[in-house]
Amino acid sequence: MQGSITPEMIKEHNLTIKEYHQIVHLLGREPSITELGIISVMWSEHCSYKSSRIHLEKLPTQAPWVLQGPGENAGIIAVDDTWAVAFKMESHNHPSYIEPLQGAATGVGGILRDIFTMGARPIASMDSLRFGTLDKPRNRYILEWVVYGIAWYGNCIGVPTVAGETSFAPCYDGNPLVNVFNLGVVPRNRIFKARAAGVGNPVIYVGSKTGRDGIHGATMASEEFGEDSEEKKPNVQVGDPFTEKLLMEACLEAFQHDWILGIQDMGAAGLTCSTSEMASKGGVGIEIDLDKVPQREEDMTAYEIMLSESQERMLLVARKGTEDKVIEIFKKWGLDAVVIGRVTSDGLVRVHHHGEAVAQVPALCLTEDTPIYDRPQEEPPYLKEVQKLDIQTIPCPEDLGKALLELMASPNIASKEWIYRQYDHMVRINTLVLPGSDAAVIRIKGTGKAVALSSDCNPRYCYLDPLEGAKQAVAEAARNVACSGALPRAITNCLNFGNPEKPQVMWTFAKAVEGIAEACRVLETPVTGGNVSFYNETLGKGVYPTPTIGMVGILEDIKARVTQHFKRPGDLVVLLGENRGHIGGSEYLEKIHGKVAGSPPTADLEYEKGLHRLLVELTSQRLISSAHDTSDGGLAVALAECCLQEASFIGIQVKLQEEIRPDLLLFGEDQGRVLISLAPQNLQKVEELCQDKNVPCQVLGTVGGKDLTILWPTGRLSVSLRDLFEAWSTGLTRHIQG
Repeated sequence: MQGSITPEMIKEHNLTIKEYHQIVHLLGREPSITELGIISVMWSEHCSYKSSRIHLEKLPTQAPWVLQGPGENAGIIAVDDTWAVAFKMESHNHPSYIEPLQGAATGVGGILRDIFTMGARPIASMDSLRFGTLDKPRNRYILEWVVYGIAWYGNCIGVPTVAGETSFAPCYDGNPLVNVFNLGVVPRNRIFKARAAGVGNPVIYVGSKTGRDGIHGATMASEEFGEDSEEKKPNVQVGDPFTEKLLMEACLEAFQHDWILGIQDMGAAGLTCSTSEMASKGGVGIEIDLDKVPQREEDMTAYEIMLSESQERMLLVARKGTEDKVIEIFKKWGLDAVVIGRVTSDGLVRVHHHGEAVAQVPALCLTEDTPIYDRPQEEPPYLKEVQKLDIQTIPCPEDLGKALLELMASPNIASKEWIYRQYDHMVRINTLVLPGSDAAVIRIKGTGKAVALSSDCNPRYCYLDPLEGAKQAVAEAARNVACSGALPRAITNCLNFGNPEKPQVMWTFAKAVEGIAEACRVLETPVTGGNVSFYNETLGKGVYPTPTIGMVGILEDIKARVTQHFKRPGDLVVLLGENRGHIGGSEYLEKIHGKVAGSPPTADLEYEKGLHRLLVELTSQRLISSAHDTSDGGLAVALAECCLQEASFIGIQVKLQEEIRPDLLLFGEDQGRVLISLAPQNLQKVEELCQDKNVPCQVLGTVGGKDLTILWPTGRLSVSLRDLFEAWSTGLTRHIQG
C-alpha cells in the first residue's frame, strides 16, 4: 500500500482492507483523504445496506395503489384519483443512546424531511420505542429524554404524534431503539423525487448553515457500541425544529411552481449523500464548490463539510433561469439559499474547495457499486433451548385476579399516557382517533376519507422464532388498522438487529425478512420503503430481533371509524377467533413466571386476511360499536382494556365455554382474535358475515356493571374496574419514579 492512506486510517473509516482495494480499483488510483471519507460513509452499512440488500429484494413492493415503492425518500400510495399519502419509518438508535434528547429529536426531524421532500405535507407521526428495564436509572434517564426529544421537535414544528408503542426488556439496556414514522398528504400530480436532471441546471443549497455536528454519524450507526460510546457525542446531530418548520413551508411553497426538478434531504452523510444519490438516480454528474456552502464554523475542511450531518438542510436542482426565484422564496422564510454547483454530464461527483479539486468520484461508486455481502448464516443454538416449554412445570396462580392486576401494571401493558400526553396529537385538527386505541385515524381533508396508522412488533416472539415473530408483527399491525375500520394497504418497516457479521444475527435477519415477505404477500400489503438498523449491540450483547412494522390503511368513510372501548350498557360482546391457550412467548409467562420461553403462536395468514376484511365490512355497515385486537396479555387484559377509558369505566360479565386451564384461557396470546361489541339486533347479521368469511365467533357476555367478571366451567374471576384502572394507569409512572 502506497501514498498517504495508512491501514490505521482505513480502519478508522470502518472499511476493510479488501474494501479499500475495491475503492482503488474503481477509482483507478488511491483516494484522497476527502474521497476516503466520502466513500467510507456511503459504503457504511447505514447508507449502503451492503449486508441486507440481497435479502430485502425478496420483499413484495408493488400493487396498483402503490405510486412509489422503495428507492426514494418515502413510499407513496393512492388515496383516490387526486390525493396520495407518503410515509416512511426510520431509526435513530445509536444517537439516542449517546444523547437521548437530540438523538430522538433529530430522528423526528430527519423523517419529516423525508416526507416533505416528496412534496407532501406531514400530517401525522408515530414512534416505536424500546428501552431497557426501568429498575436501572440510566434507562429511566434515556426514556425521559427520548420522549422529551420527540415531543419537543414534533410539537414545535406543528406535526402531531398520534400513535406508537413502547416496550421494555433487559436486552435494550445498552442500546435503546428509537424508530420514528411520519406520513404526509400529497397531490398525485405534484410528487417530487431525489433525481438530478438537465446538464447545466443549478444545484442549490437551502436551509441551515453547515457545522461540525454529526460528522461520521452514519459510520457510528454502522458499528457496535463499546466502552467509549460516551465519547461519540460529537457524532450526534443538533436539531432546530423552528428552522425545520421554515424549511418545510419554504419547500412546499417552492413546489407550487414548475421550478424544482429534484430535491434531496441532507440526512445521513449530508452533502455526500445528497449529491451522489441525486446524480446516480438521474444518470448525471454534479459539481459543487464548497467555498459557497453556508458555514457556521470557521476553517472547516472539505472533509468536514462533505461529511457534516448538520440538520435542516436540503439540496435541490432547479431549472436554469429560475434559480433567483427559488432563492427568493427561501430567503423570504429566513433561510440560507445559494447556488453551490451545477449538473454535469459525466456521472462524477466533483468537489472543489479553495480553488482545488478535492474529490472526483463516480456517483455510481457511491451508490450502485458499493459492496454487497451474502453473509454467512447459522441458526442460533439458543433457540432449541428457549423454545422448550413444559406447561406442567408452570403452576397456575392461586389468585388469578392478582395475576391480572400484575399484568395490567406491567410497563409493557400499562397505560402509556405519561408518554403521549407530552405530544401534541391534535395540532392541525386532523386526528379523529386519539392515542390509546388500536390505531390512530387521521382525516384527509376534503375527501371524506382517512388513513389509519399502527406500529407493531413483539420482540419476544422474534427472539423465540424470527420467522413467525415477523409474520405476527405484520399481521398484528394490519389487524389493528382493520379494527379501526380501515383496509390495510401497505407497510414501511424498521429492521433492528445486532451485528450482521455474526452468522447467528444474519440468520435471524434473513428469517425475519422472509416472514415479512410472506405476510405482506398474503395480506396484500406491499413494502413501500423502510430502514435497516444493524449493529445494535453494546459490549457484544445484542438486542432482540425487532422488525418494527408501520402499517397504513385507508378508511373510505370517516364516519365509520371504530375505537376499542365499549360504548353502551346492554351491547353484546363477541369474540372473533378462537381461544386455544397458547402462552409461549407471552407477557404472562415473563411477568408472572419470569420465563421467556416456548414458541410464539403461529400466524394463519389466510385467516387473518379474511378477518381484516370482515372487520372492514362490519364497520362500513355500522354493525359494531367497538373492536379491539387481543394480543399482549391475552383475553383478560383485552377485556379490561375495553372497559377502561379516561373519562369513564364500563364493566362486563363474560362467560367462557372452553375447558382450558384457567390461566392459559385468560392470558394465552392466541393470534387472530378480536373483541367486538354490538347492539343485540345486529347479532344475526354479524354472525352471517362471520360465517361468510370463515371467522369463528361466539357471544361472550353483555356490557354493563362496575366490575370485570369472567366465568369459566371451573371457576370465576371478578376485579373492580377501579382496581384495574389504578394498576393500569399508574404501572408505568411508578417504574419511572423508581
